[in-house]
Amino acid sequence: MTKPFFTLWGRPNSHNVKKVAWFAVELGLDWQRHDIGGQFGYTGDYLAKNPNRLIPTIEDGKIVLWESNAILRYMAAEYGGERWFPADPIDRALADRWMDWQITYADAQRVPFLNFARTPREQWDMAAIEQGIAACASHLAVMERYLGEKPWLSGGQFGIGDIPMGVYAYTWFSLPFDKPAFSAIADWYARIRERPGFAEQVMIPLT
Repeated sequence: MTKPFFTLWGRPNSHNVKKVAWFAVELGLDWQRHDIGGQFGYTGDYLAKNPNRLIPTIEDGKIVLWESNAILRYMAAEYGGERWFPADPIDRALADRWMDWQITYADAQRVPFLNFARTPREQWDMAAIEQGIAACASHLAVMERYLGEKPWLSGGQFGIGDIPMGVYAYTWFSLPFDKPAFSAIADWYARIRERPGFAEQVMIPLT
């Protein structure tokens, strides 16, 4: 039996939309997505729900909610039970920190991503790309050290702390540049790729 129905608004190739769509599959929710943002633009009805002109937004009959990581936390608490939203605040916090850490990492990855995935080759800013890649590598060295001690960013098992960086890891490994070797991250990512919904909702063209 599926969990209660909810609606997700956002274009499928958005990092932040991918997070929510992937987690919806993990939870076995009955859901649907509507294209909005980017090439699809924004409707007046959507902007009444989310005046920020950003995606994603969800609605489940109880709440209209925007901000992707807040949505993940809500989904875990409302639909996931203790498997996804532990009762112990320490267990929650240890996973939760990686969700906020991802926001800082995303800033570092933005320039390489926008150049390689969405800019004609003749317009690439190689100096800015190289600076962005170095910043990503510096961040990932922190993640590598942690994953050398724990199998998942969420601790002993896969959890919502892994989802935001799982999405960004797909982009990191997909972009066409030489990458430093992070063996623990590579192992974690190989296991991420086996998760239900990852191939369906995350491993799609970046453009």
